[in-house]
Amino acid sequence: GELIELNREQLLALVQTDAELSEILMRAFILRRVELIAREIGDVVVIGSMHCGGTLRVREFLTRNGHPFHYVDLDRDPDAQTMLDQFHVSAANVPVLICRGDAVLKNPSNQKIAECLGFNPAIDQTHVSDLVIVGAGPAGLAAAVYGASEGLDVLVLESNAPGGQAGSSSRIENYLGFPTGITGLELTSRAYAQAQKFGAQIVIAKGATGLVCDRQSYAVHIDGGSRVPARAVIIATGAEYRKPALENLSRFEGAGVYYLATPMERQLCVSEEVIVVGGGNSAGQAAVFLAEKASRVHMLVRGDGLADTMSRYLIRRIEENPAIVLRPHAEIAGLEGDRQLERVRWRDNRTGRVETNDVSHVFLMTGAVPNTGWLERCVVLDDKGFVKTGPDLSPDDLGAAGWPLKRPPYLLETSRPGIFAVGDIRSGNVKRVASAVGEGSIAIALVHQVLQQ
Repeated sequence: GELIELNREQLLALVQTDAELSEILMRAFILRRVELIAREIGDVVVIGSMHCGGTLRVREFLTRNGHPFHYVDLDRDPDAQTMLDQFHVSAANVPVLICRGDAVLKNPSNQKIAECLGFNPAIDQTHVSDLVIVGAGPAGLAAAVYGASEGLDVLVLESNAPGGQAGSSSRIENYLGFPTGITGLELTSRAYAQAQKFGAQIVIAKGATGLVCDRQSYAVHIDGGSRVPARAVIIATGAEYRKPALENLSRFEGAGVYYLATPMERQLCVSEEVIVVGGGNSAGQAAVFLAEKASRVHMLVRGDGLADTMSRYLIRRIEENPAIVLRPHAEIAGLEGDRQLERVRWRDNRTGRVETNDVSHVFLMTGAVPNTGWLERCVVLDDKGFVKTGPDLSPDDLGAAGWPLKRPPYLLETSRPGIFAVGDIRSGNVKRVASAVGEGSIAIALVHQVLQQ
């Protein structure tokens, strides 16, 4: 046989042009990575505590980026102190990340982890990309796949990890083509690999901090001070769950209060009672997922029930699960505890009656706050802060924004020509993964029209 050495660019060219080899290589890479993650084999060791919010953040960042690591728990692993001594750190420094066997990072930011592990290529600030996509959730990844596969020079900026809120979903059962369901992480990891296969450049843990929109070409400022110019921009930064105005909320985040329900959070809840706040599909999926291990799941919703906010198949799952207790007209009133969450108070919003329960795990999955702070008044927003596009933009909106063209904005185009918004950040968007993917693909057809003008 013959051994041929290929660099990254040559390998990408090969998988883009040879369908048979592409299938073999992509399948091998994915299966290899799955096996490494399952066996905790890799060049990273994380030393932490289940009672530390930072530890949970680091583990989730590595997991959602598909990077294998070995976890050492201070509270459970008898060799933990030996590991601390070996690398000259103490329990006060956790989470500690041992990067590639020698670099010791104490409570590192996600950006520091990405730098140490070489997640990102160097960014050429002089190069004008055809398209910069800000956000790598389902909408952004779909745009990256279709844009790169159609020959566009695509750069994707992601502030955390690919997948967005959908990436943390325990199981999506109503997505076309997956009759047995698929986890959010599996779906978005495949899309991430697919975008890279077609040549999209994806930068992890570097979010957008500003948008230069006073003229074409546009430019996006990112964490660290870099500036990337673009002929067109797709805004796909999504939305976050709304944080209730509760005293002590920030103290318990990651230490009893969570915004995701992944296998790591579920492991903390084995044989314990938990609370899920919210009445949408994400909350329903979390309740069903957690009920597999928790002794009881209290599902708190502000309204009469779930019929108006959740898919029927999920409602049936909840109704048929004896471990899930639906509590309508209920709102969180208070959080109590020392280092960890220990007790939760909730209020009946009709009678005002307050009930206190010894619950140490709360999952907040209600409301939506758009991630538009970085846009700096570049585009018109609705009264809730979501980006207005296409026919939703009134003549007054376009006049105030100084729309310069004779044609009206395209379907997903904002009040700036060549800047589009897709997914949960867009005003009027249907909060479904399939909808986000559809918008991402449609946006590419519109980007082509703009670039040809």
